[in-house]
Amino acid sequence: MRQKLAWLALAAIVLAALPFPLSEPHTVELATVGAYFIAILGVDLLGRHAGEVSLGHGGFMAVGAYTTATLTADHGVRDLWTIPAAAAVAGGVGLLAGLPGLRVSGLSFALASFGIAVAAPTTLRRFDHLTGGSRGIALFGKSTQTGHGLGVLGLTNGQWLYALTWTVGVACFLVLWAILASSFGRSLHAVRDSELAAAAAGVNRPAVKLAAFGISAALAGIAGSLLAIDVAYVSPHTFPIQLSLYLLVGSVAGLYGSIWGAVLGALLVQYLSRLVGLVPHVDTSRAGPATFFFGATLVALMLALPLVLRSADAIARRGHARPH
Repeated sequence: MRQKLAWLALAAIVLAALPFPLSEPHTVELATVGAYFIAILGVDLLGRHAGEVSLGHGGFMAVGAYTTATLTADHGVRDLWTIPAAAAVAGGVGLLAGLPGLRVSGLSFALASFGIAVAAPTTLRRFDHLTGGSRGIALFGKSTQTGHGLGVLGLTNGQWLYALTWTVGVACFLVLWAILASSFGRSLHAVRDSELAAAAAGVNRPAVKLAAFGISAALAGIAGSLLAIDVAYVSPHTFPIQLSLYLLVGSVAGLYGSIWGAVLGALLVQYLSRLVGLVPHVDTSRAGPATFFFGATLVALMLALPLVLRSADAIARRGHARPH
């Protein structure tokens, strides 16, 4: 426990000091990384702790982002107050979407969740009277915005967005840590390790898995809300199908679970496509080598997923077994 607290304190110090030597555009980019960090926490909850792979979290981010955008732009709600609403709406959608998935697991569950990511952009375009269709919803210049162009507490606009996003991100990490240390977390791990043994011990498997899916979707909703606040604009193009795949790749690349791993995964989501774009003759804006690269990376990570999970669990068990 002391070691975890020490790592968490180090992470907090690094996060607090990081934006000051950076330029304004780079600080805003790292605020976006913070939003992806929260979404990856949700993917981690299902992947490492529930033993299920989600390919739909980009869709839940869209739900959270559009909740914030609609309330801020059309209903006069201060953007900060929309963050809990985004979590509630996305969590509710997650609970509804998770009901059909209670009877399946593994690859079938992953494919079922992928339907959410596929349906999200089309649905957002279809209900254009609510979502603005392909035009999206612009938040910049609204009186309900906090900080854009003005800054808050003596911070620049970018520093304010960075502070907001990462403060919420650290809070989400701590809440998730407490949840996993509770009896619910133990029940979730029991279901992951052996559904038959968990049922014999009196664990309600469907309720536990559904609750985990709802919490995971709520985290993605918070991430989408913060992304909308950071960018001050949302559209279906902000949440393409690939986003859900990138979040999974970022989660697995971060080795599921540690705060540093989630930060690494979020950086990967934000910057990997740009790094691929530096390769000569690679255009990341259309199908081609970049798409093939991401697809090949996803397939490789999915094939390696069982080994990664077993290795992470073995390391965790050795850490718990080590005398203090």
